[in-house]
Amino acid sequence: MAGRLFTIQEANEALTTVRPLAEEMIRRRRALRELEEEHEALATVAAGNGHGFDPRSAKARMAAVRQEQAALAECVAKIQAAGVQVKDLDTGLLDFPSERDGDVILLCWRVGEPEIRWWHTLDDGFAGRKPLDA
Repeated sequence: MAGRLFTIQEANEALTTVRPLAEEMIRRRRALRELEEEHEALATVAAGNGHGFDPRSAKARMAAVRQEQAALAECVAKIQAAGVQVKDLDTGLLDFPSERDGDVILLCWRVGEPEIRWWHTLDDGFAGRKPLDA
C-alpha cells in the first residue's frame, strides 16, 4: 500500500480537516439520494401517459443532481488528498493508513465518533474493528 502512513496522533489531528468534509459528504449524499428519487418519480410519470409531467422541472432536477454529484465528488477528493480513505459515503466511515507492529493497518473512524479509537487490518474491514488499546 503506497501513500502516507498516519500515527494515531496525526490521524486525530487530521480530523480537524476531514471531519467537516465527512459531515458535508453525508449531507450531500442524502441530498443526492432525495434528488435522484424525485427524478425517478418524474421519469415514471413521463414513461406513463405523461399527464402532469413538466419538462422544465425534470431538467432543473437533473441539473441539481449533477451539482450534488460534483459537490460530493469534491468532498471525497479533498478527503483522499489528505491521505485518508473514504469507505462509506452514507455514514462517513474513513480509514487512515497506519502501522502497527511492522504491519500496515487502518485506523478507523466515522462521523459521530469524538476521536479515532479503532483499527483493523487491511483484510478485516469495519466488521473486524478492534479498540486501539487491544
